[in-house]
Amino acid sequence: MATAKNLRGGFTTGAAAAAGVKAALIYLSTGETPSAVELTALDGTLLKIPIASVEKVSGGVRVEVVKNSGDDPDITNGASIFTTTKVTGDEIIFRAGLGVGRITKAGLQLPVGEPAINPGPRQLIKNVAAEFGVTGLDVEISIPAGVELAKKTLNPMLGVEGGISVIGTTGVLRPMSEDAFKNSLVPQIDVAKAAGFDELVFVPGKIGETIAESLNLPRAAIVQTSNFIGFMLEAAAERKIPKVILCGHIGKLVKVAAGIFHTHNRIADARLETLAAYAAAEGLSAVEVQKILDANTAEDATKIIAANHLEKVYDKIAARASFRAERYVYGALKVSTILADYAGNILGTDWVGK
Repeated sequence: MATAKNLRGGFTTGAAAAAGVKAALIYLSTGETPSAVELTALDGTLLKIPIASVEKVSGGVRVEVVKNSGDDPDITNGASIFTTTKVTGDEIIFRAGLGVGRITKAGLQLPVGEPAINPGPRQLIKNVAAEFGVTGLDVEISIPAGVELAKKTLNPMLGVEGGISVIGTTGVLRPMSEDAFKNSLVPQIDVAKAAGFDELVFVPGKIGETIAESLNLPRAAIVQTSNFIGFMLEAAAERKIPKVILCGHIGKLVKVAAGIFHTHNRIADARLETLAAYAAAEGLSAVEVQKILDANTAEDATKIIAANHLEKVYDKIAARASFRAERYVYGALKVSTILADYAGNILGTDWVGK
């Protein structure tokens, strides 16, 4: 039997930046170069954060902190977070350096044009400034690796351009739960809504995204759901989104037709059974139905359906997926479905287009 593992926590990019500011203020006030600083997270947790380097630069101090995510699979783990801190007038100014993005779309926590330094990290830095009785700072945060790392995040879809976001609600990084991952997907809906879209395109992965773009559906209306289709439908309903198109591979969306809204195969997997049932309802023989049940994948099952000239079954499956999705959110929004294969061919749909 598997034994439970105590997962190590770490600190966020925001906490790393705040630690850099604190190290800079220690240097400016005492001349000392600390090897580590203590930082009180916004939830009261006391963090001890190592300082990699402290360097005096023109008008201020540049500090490097190496991100430690503990056992969380954070893409910024091991990245260097640089802060250049200057003591200035009576306000705290935040600047995006190399690898830190800038907000280009409405709907996020910050106005368009602002550096993508989220409210939590900003508050941590303000708290550090208050510790030292400082009212004015100019803080530039750079994460050189962020230019490439941003390509592995949702930032381009969310309208954060030029790098990653400096994030963290409290400053403490605990190994990501499923709920945390799901919640990280929701801002896509907020951004699309703020851009004026009242019909969003939910895609579980790349295939759905490619199909949506081939149909000239607005890129800014496409929302990645991963396996959490039900959760994202609920989030859309809460935000009064009137219409959603589900667009993706038959192997994912056929599950929705069976009433499965968390589509990871370890949670529920009725792909072959659902395809077999619908094909049988269209007259497929018992022998051919068994072939579908014995298939390795949904993609393999589509070949059996094609060989028996029953492609019409896909429109019915699409309609059923839409029906089950609408029922899942108690009719709070209208749903259409587009089913595709790995090659990007549309197999079936109940979407009537524009």
